Amino acid sequence: MDNQFRPQGFSILPVVVKNLLIINIIFFLATWAAEVVWRIDLSDYLGLHYIGASDFRPYQFVTYMFMHGNFAHIFFNMFALWMFGNTIENAWGPKKFLIFYFVCGIGAGLTQELVQYIQLHDIIANYEYVRIGNRSIPVDEYLNMLTTVGASGAVYGILLAFGMMWPNSRIYIYFAIPIKAKWFVIIYGLIELFSGFSSVDNVAHFAHVGGMLFGLILILYWRYKDGSWRPRFLHRDRNQNGWPKSDWEYNKERTDDHRRTDEILEKISKGGYNSLTEEEKEFLFKQSKKS
Repeated sequence: MDNQFRPQGFSILPVVVKNLLIINIIFFLATWAAEVVWRIDLSDYLGLHYIGASDFRPYQFVTYMFMHGNFAHIFFNMFALWMFGNTIENAWGPKKFLIFYFVCGIGAGLTQELVQYIQLHDIIANYEYVRIGNRSIPVDEYLNMLTTVGASGAVYGILLAFGMMWPNSRIYIYFAIPIKAKWFVIIYGLIELFSGFSSVDNVAHFAHVGGMLFGLILILYWRYKDGSWRPRFLHRDRNQNGWPKSDWEYNKERTDDHRRTDEILEKISKGGYNSLTEEEKEFLFKQSKKS
């Protein structure tokens, strides 16, 4: 039975997701207020500038994740954080989830900086002015215009984690089109990679890919650290006779575990995480470490 994954209510959000939502909304309202009242664009100070620009500051690798360009930008990022981060934090715990979130976000920023360096190296080395429309501006002024904002890199990392932990859970695109989480992640990743090479919009597509890449590296590191990276036959449980479980025993156990995981996730989608018994929470946690 495939699980139909749907978000649950705000009142039962785990602590990190809840506070990330609140902080992002506060930053968004503060940005709007500063622009209206004082004509100050906080993105000039808190957005991630190109590392070679005069306005770049190291702290921007963190603060840029809490800045958003418009309502649609923050809405879709926070919706995805709520929808997927909720279940992941409940499975991992707040500390591990918070580390993962910031590693993906900072990794996305580093990826964006690297891509910009490759793209701008020739301009910086050989030109003093850059033509924008019908006028030319100094290179340094142009570099300060390149500002990255948004939690998208961290959110794409969360999306990857969900797809790796519960690959067969069904996600509803536009609340109508069902697709398994693993295909959803792969398709979105390929779209962002293709868009990064072909698109001329103002979206930091490579930052999204970077968030997924750093998330993948961290998950693989955690699996290596706890030994779950090894081939299945090296860490299979033993049966009652003391021998490693046969393929039939192993596959049957995996099928039963997947079926029970889907049932628990469906229970979460209907009644929230708090509707689970302690035994069900423990089972879901153990399965998340195996995935």
